Amino acid sequence: MDWLEAVTLLREHHETAVLATLAQIRGHSPRETGAKMVISVQDSWGTVGGGNFEAEVIDRARELIATGQRTSELMTFALNDKLATRHGVQCCGGEVSVLLEVLGARRTVAIFGMGHVGYEIAHIMARLPVDLVLTDSRPDAVTPERMRPLLEGQAAVSVHHAPAPEVVLRELPQGAFILVLTHDHAEDLILCEAALRSQPSYIGLIGSHSKWQRFCKRLREEGHDGEQISRITSPIGLPSITGKDPASIAIAVAADLTIRWESLQG
Repeated sequence: MDWLEAVTLLREHHETAVLATLAQIRGHSPRETGAKMVISVQDSWGTVGGGNFEAEVIDRARELIATGQRTSELMTFALNDKLATRHGVQCCGGEVSVLLEVLGARRTVAIFGMGHVGYEIAHIMARLPVDLVLTDSRPDAVTPERMRPLLEGQAAVSVHHAPAPEVVLRELPQGAFILVLTHDHAEDLILCEAALRSQPSYIGLIGSHSKWQRFCKRLREEGHDGEQISRITSPIGLPSITGKDPASIAIAVAADLTIRWESLQG
């Protein structure tokens, strides 16, 4: 598998990786400018030259992955026997610079309920480089004709008609962002309960204060304690955006998620 195939595979598996590119060469180098490799937590594909300096590149790439950093970094190595790395010396006689670029895993946004608000949120999310999972228990809410405009953006969109939408929720990758806004409060409750038993980064529930109080009571009856229930955000969206029309709610929700993503990037 070459480095490009590796990037595709890692993205499909929602794994963060680092792309290392041999950016500059002075003197002799074991590889040509532009040589690339991809490094994940447990594996690597391709090579920027091998030997001790490549081992240093791999070490640093995995440090970047572990710390969650998303910025690029340039590493320079003198390939002579006077300068040793932690892995030893390499005496090709030249100097190389390697650019490290973190390829963050695509975020997964799952919208349960494709009514007026869900559809407007999906319109915004479809323009972003995310994996967008759209689910509704009503077949007329996710017809190909209605979903077609959502397939034209950057997002990788998957659409599900699911009479039991919690089945789709259980298949989401760890760290997904889940929005619950179906047409039915009983369905919302089932989804919230299922979400609390999974490992999402965010659970958002649309609704009023009184709806949320009823849900808290029912979730406690299902065995969830206060700390677990507090993982659910309700109402959703930036509170400073007070419009109640679907488009305003969608803007408030998208803005809130964007702020949360930026804070996660540090």
